[in-house]
Amino acid sequence: MSKLIADKVNVYYGQSHVIKDVSLEVPANSVTAFIGPSGCGKSTFLRLFNRMNDYIDGFKMTGSILIGGSDIYDPKVKIEELRKKVGMVFQKPNPFPKSIYENVVYGLKIQGIKDKKILDEAVERSLIQVALWDEVKDDLKKSAYALSGGQQQRLCIARTLAVGPDVLLMDEPTSALDPISTSKLEMLIQDLKKNFTIIIVTHNMQQAGRISDQTAFFYLGELVEINQTRALFTNPQSERTQNYITGRFG
Repeated sequence: MSKLIADKVNVYYGQSHVIKDVSLEVPANSVTAFIGPSGCGKSTFLRLFNRMNDYIDGFKMTGSILIGGSDIYDPKVKIEELRKKVGMVFQKPNPFPKSIYENVVYGLKIQGIKDKKILDEAVERSLIQVALWDEVKDDLKKSAYALSGGQQQRLCIARTLAVGPDVLLMDEPTSALDPISTSKLEMLIQDLKKNFTIIIVTHNMQQAGRISDQTAFFYLGELVEINQTRALFTNPQSERTQNYITGRFG
């Protein structure tokens, strides 16, 4: 599995300096949580790992980001290939207006895979991985829109897993979900780290405490502190971290 390394990363949108000299490592087969107040650069930084900021006007990055030892901002890197390795799950579930089956195989079909046996196996494997198979296996032709919000989010994760990524980026994946669905998704994330390297942006510090191995605290575009999650929450090294996690600002 892939380890992620960011080294002296700066991001600018035009004149605005939004990420300031950030370096960190994300170990393979782990969950790293990014926390911090709104607008502090968490999501911008997360999106560097699959180059989603490339399309924003005025975007410029310096420094390097390595995934599995390769610099993903090397001009020779094909972004489509990178995104097969680095899957993304968004805040709100975003299934396509298609059947459950067609949602899962979408990425494989784009790659030109037409063999029904391969597609069927990918659907079963991916839906089992997200603990959705038993709930939908008898009704794969049903519209994805007929699923509950929590099921839709798990379906979107299955769609991401079907193409065989190494890394999963999750941008507040439970913020639109009810507590029961959130709990299921948190258990799922804990299970998925056996096979994937995961980064999750969350506003919920209790969630970071429950599911992540290490936590990074961002503030005004800076990485203030990164540490094992338990250590960061019980014995923060920075006063700014202490103030944030005790609710004095944010």
